[in-house]
Amino acid sequence: MIQIDDSGSGSLVGGTCIGAMRTETEDFACDFIPIAYYSSELFLSKGYLVKSGQIVFSLLKKLRLQPGERVEICQGYMFDQARKKMKEKRIAFQSVKIGDPLQSVIEETFQDYALNLGVPPQYVKYTKYPLHFHRILRWVYADYDNRAALCKTGWKSWKKYGNLNIDIKDDILYRNNYVCLKCGKGIQKGSKVRRLEYYSNCKNTIYLHRHCKNK
Repeated sequence: MIQIDDSGSGSLVGGTCIGAMRTETEDFACDFIPIAYYSSELFLSKGYLVKSGQIVFSLLKKLRLQPGERVEICQGYMFDQARKKMKEKRIAFQSVKIGDPLQSVIEETFQDYALNLGVPPQYVKYTKYPLHFHRILRWVYADYDNRAALCKTGWKSWKKYGNLNIDIKDDILYRNNYVCLKCGKGIQKGSKVRRLEYYSNCKNTIYLHRHCKNK
């Protein structure tokens, strides 16, 4: 049997990971829906669902789906097109809630992907709510010119929060244990910093090294 699941569709940054696992051997294969599919035009036309379906069939081929073999697929909307095509091709499938080991493997795969995009580990791991929208938004605004391109800009939430007014001032930081969200390095107490402030669901303050200032 082959199981199929996704990870990252709810993350503001990055595309979406589509993964498949053969349950007997735990062989795993995956691919990503590129972030371009979440730009306004493609997002509105739901092109990401078409791409998800294409990836599903590519993964089934990689894992050598046999005639008559059963497929279990996540019951979420991400696989609407895949289910439609499997019905057309008379592939035996069942929509279910996917658990371990595939669930953990695909979540770890997306976490590694997010870390490679530059998202800080404390936003991805070691937290009750990994890749939380408003926390990730802080990371994006710390280097907006470079990081906005990594976001799902077709989302309604991006249209609401993705172009906020930012108040930028020079300051001195007298607190301990702050990390610059642009370079990821610690900020020493008493350092001259650049302070960014904006309002989303609440007031947000971001401190950057003076030499890491936003342009």
